[in-house]
Amino acid sequence: MATHYKAAALTLSVVTGVTTLTGATGVAGASTPRAPVGAAAPALAWKACAQPGGPATQECATLEVPLDYRDPDGPKASVAVSRVRSEDPGERRGTLLIVPGGPGSSGVQRLTQKAAALRQQVGDAYDLVSLDPRGVGGSTKAECGLPDADRYLTSVRFWPGADGSIKESAERSARTAELCARNGGAVLRSLSSANEARDIDRLRQALGERKLSIWSISYGTYVTAVYAQKFPHRTDRVVLDSSGDPDHRRVARGWLANMSRAVDERFPDFAAWASDPARGSTLRLGESPEEVRKLVVDLMARLDRQPKPTADPKLELTGNGLRQSVLDALYDDARFEGLAKLIKAAHEPAGVPVLDPVQTKPLPDADVAVSIGVVCNDVSNWPESVAGYERAVAVDRARHPLTGGLPQNITPCAFWKNDQREEPTRITSDGPSNILMIQNRRDPATPHFGALEMRRALGDRARMVTVEKGGHAVYVGTGNACGDRTVTEFLTTGKRPARDVSCPG
Repeated sequence: MATHYKAAALTLSVVTGVTTLTGATGVAGASTPRAPVGAAAPALAWKACAQPGGPATQECATLEVPLDYRDPDGPKASVAVSRVRSEDPGERRGTLLIVPGGPGSSGVQRLTQKAAALRQQVGDAYDLVSLDPRGVGGSTKAECGLPDADRYLTSVRFWPGADGSIKESAERSARTAELCARNGGAVLRSLSSANEARDIDRLRQALGERKLSIWSISYGTYVTAVYAQKFPHRTDRVVLDSSGDPDHRRVARGWLANMSRAVDERFPDFAAWASDPARGSTLRLGESPEEVRKLVVDLMARLDRQPKPTADPKLELTGNGLRQSVLDALYDDARFEGLAKLIKAAHEPAGVPVLDPVQTKPLPDADVAVSIGVVCNDVSNWPESVAGYERAVAVDRARHPLTGGLPQNITPCAFWKNDQREEPTRITSDGPSNILMIQNRRDPATPHFGALEMRRALGDRARMVTVEKGGHAVYVGTGNACGDRTVTEFLTTGKRPARDVSCPG
């Protein structure tokens, strides 16, 4: 579920203090970690950390958190945090926390990128704060020790083989789970949405805030929903930007399964763009959206049979490489031109495809570890039958050729070993009515139909704004005036729509 290749390593591309909320389904008692009553978070030692392109006043600090909240006095992990302070104490009303996507995205980086745009929207109403979740960026990291070949994006995503076989995926999944169990240690076992939520509340205490306002993106919306469920009276104004289905029985398994339909609903936007005569001979791929879709599906199948050499003499464009490129481009209309050029080059006999740099080298081991670790630690009931995955992939591949069976394929979670996993939190309507959801109608990573499940779970706690366009993530990112205005009004005045509303695209 944003910074998109990390955000979707297995999903798409997905949160203790002194009180526990009723309505959570996590097993209460000895097996459920809780922060000790009255425990104070350590003070934060802020220092200047301005980054190129970011605000000159950005500061950074390190937050110490228990590695295991069941042992609050035991080993600690470090969480990198950052802030841009309000410059008008008379206008300041609190802290706005940015919760990043992923699992695996950096909140510190997100703050650097978005602080100026946020400040334009909310003025000096808030100190803007974010964190790198444990396992990410400047925070304590885990590593699995995976070989380079298992860390290319098209391997991490566990695409089925060119012929639809999942034999190689099953072998790589088992190998990945074994290496992570052997090398990841206590840090890897601690990576979870629930612990990120606890870390957020520890940050709230360290900031000296009674409540937090939150803007969360993609997978971060799930973390924030968990936080709002566990700590309802510690939330002020909460924005969930691009939510997935919070079904506690499936969590990321459900997000992954939803991808087939989500991509099918979003792809027509690209097909319409690529069939528009305004594209000209260099970018137009067909005379109609249907012709564009057929060309792309046929090209994927051709590249499955015979990959094409690329501008890098060591690399070829495969069918799965093209599928990955399609998925990445559907996040944002601004990526359509690059995808059209890749398809043209792959389709024409004399063309030389140029791969996105993220597909040309292995991802960092720690990035893969956190993406896989959170997804597999969050829920334990991943199916284990290889034959069952094989059947599901065959059906999904036939129905949804654009995603090639990926959403139903086996992952390391089928082999995962972690006896410390908790029961996932059930998101319910118990809690204050202080949540605003915003969602694109055609989102390839967190589809609208999944967000409706979050809306139903939250009940009267939430209102939902649907933006009638495609792409992933909305606020201060797509230039949708109606969506931005609605969120900003909520953050600055507390006013929400009286009912769910729609904004033109």
